[in-house]
Amino acid sequence: MRFGDFLRAAVLLSAGSATLLAAVTVRAAAQDLEPVIVLVSVAWWFLASVLGARLEPRAHESIARQLAAARYQTTLPELRPALTLLNRLWLLLVVTVAAGVLGVFVPQVASVGAGFALLVAFAWRRQNQAVEAVEERDAARFYVDRTSPVSSIRLIRTPGFGGDFASKPVG
Repeated sequence: MRFGDFLRAAVLLSAGSATLLAAVTVRAAAQDLEPVIVLVSVAWWFLASVLGARLEPRAHESIARQLAAARYQTTLPELRPALTLLNRLWLLLVVTVAAGVLGVFVPQVASVGAGFALLVAFAWRRQNQAVEAVEERDAARFYVDRTSPVSSIRLIRTPGFGGDFASKPVG
């Protein structure tokens, strides 16, 4: 799976997790007639969104290190996007399910989980564009390497087409 696509999917899945957990929070709080939980949750979600937007440059540094440490390979790696997403984002799935189940009984748990998922989604929202810019500049493509689910992510660098010649009209 291409690294830019992986980052885009991670943002969308984090935002989806935040949406699900926010819905669980509101549903459980409304069922128990607890408006304070909803108001505090909305404030936390707003704060997490602002923090995620402000943390964005810090994420660039870690991705730049990953791109620099990528292993060079002349052939395309085996592309298995579903397995790659499950392998790398399993913790998001576990936390979402656990917080969702606990949130039915204790809405604050789902609220906190939704805030952290929002923070991640906002912090990573433009990272795929940065990776695509590096790919364009360096005439390379970066793919997520197969690793253990508990080890850090590794990338594979393959030759690619650089420049914007493909988007220019002929003639």
